[in-house]
Amino acid sequence: MTRHPEGGHFREVYRSVSSVAPGDDRVRRAALTTIYFLLQSDEHSALHRVRSDEAWHFYEGDPLHLVWWDAASNVIERCTLGEVGGPGDARPVAVVPAGWWQAARTTGAYTLVGCTVGPGFDYADFTLMREDVQATQALHRLRPELADLL
Repeated sequence: MTRHPEGGHFREVYRSVSSVAPGDDRVRRAALTTIYFLLQSDEHSALHRVRSDEAWHFYEGDPLHLVWWDAASNVIERCTLGEVGGPGDARPVAVVPAGWWQAARTTGAYTLVGCTVGPGFDYADFTLMREDVQATQALHRLRPELADLL
């Protein structure tokens, strides 16, 4: 696996040979992409956004806390990804809407998830919040409790 800019490690496992036009200002790209994404106890997925919908799928390890935030409406969503029938309110899949800021942290030693993006992932569609001054200022003003995920 390779180190990911947001934290953790990843390996792409699928990139569709079919392409789509996203319907906005982006150029054609793969219809769908999927990665394995590993977070260990000393890592977290830093707040970032993707311009496509992203589905997170739990595979193994400890449950994962996932949070996503829409800065425009100040709506925040949280969930715990985990195995079916696992403890608490864990669920195996969650979807983060396109353009929402998102971050994740394992609750234990490690968590292995899959992340599926459609239209497919392209680094041109990816922004780390810590590199966006306005977004970081908005976070500190509206959601300071998320600042440790920068």
